[in-house]
Amino acid sequence: MTRTTVRRPQRWRRRRRPWFKTALGLVFTAAMLFPAYWMLNVSLTDTANLRASPPHWYPKEPTFDGYAAVLGDQLPNLATSLLVGLGCVALTLAVAAPAGYALARLRTPGAGAIGFLLLVAQMIPGVVMAMGLYAAYVRLGWLNTVWGLVVADSTIAVPFGVMLFTAFMSTLPEEVLQAAKVDGAGTGRTFVSIVLPVSRNAIITVSLFAFLWAWSDFVFASTLARNSDLVPITLGIYDYIGNNTTQWNAIMATAVVASVPAGVLLVAAQRYVAGGVTAGAVK
Repeated sequence: MTRTTVRRPQRWRRRRRPWFKTALGLVFTAAMLFPAYWMLNVSLTDTANLRASPPHWYPKEPTFDGYAAVLGDQLPNLATSLLVGLGCVALTLAVAAPAGYALARLRTPGAGAIGFLLLVAQMIPGVVMAMGLYAAYVRLGWLNTVWGLVVADSTIAVPFGVMLFTAFMSTLPEEVLQAAKVDGAGTGRTFVSIVLPVSRNAIITVSLFAFLWAWSDFVFASTLARNSDLVPITLGIYDYIGNNTTQWNAIMATAVVASVPAGVLLVAAQRYVAGGVTAGAVK
């Protein structure tokens, strides 16, 4: 009789990452995070120490005068940015979600050409779009209005949203949509009751990107709302830039405060964004 030997499954050993790769990753991470650290450092630095040579690598004799100025002057501007961001999200979802569903599922004539035009629209520089919108807004009376900024920011967010919704909704099982039709649901009811609930990742991803684009916008704000009573936080920074003096700690404090909502949203929605961005990549 032959003796059979049973091989035990080998345990996978955890490979150690080479030390130089870890060191290289730390160097790159530090280089990318250094501007954020320097922004925080300057925001806590006293005005008398801003011109020190060599510069202080940490806030020597830290002060919160910059943050006091932000809380005293910039709260209305932060509220305006929040209003514009939320308006951009609402308008983008209202346009992009139905458009993506139509291109993905309703066999819209010319869907390929529409997708190509959406891709081209994302390549147009913001300055060019701002000049075109300025000429249109003069005739429409939309200059220096919050609604005008919402529409302008949506011109960037909507093409991205339509492309993402189209990619995601193309992967939905056909059996589910057919079952809804058998139950008597029309196109609109299927979209609202079936498609939207399962498109959570795509909705969160589009909402996040639309909000961040509107929140950080400077080109449209400086072109279309410079003389408005309600300006976003990106224009509020100019309150601390004068002809003779510049309050650098207040400028950097404003930048820090304006960065907090974006950072919180990215951390909170990162797993949904990962699923939404990769939607449609693999069928």
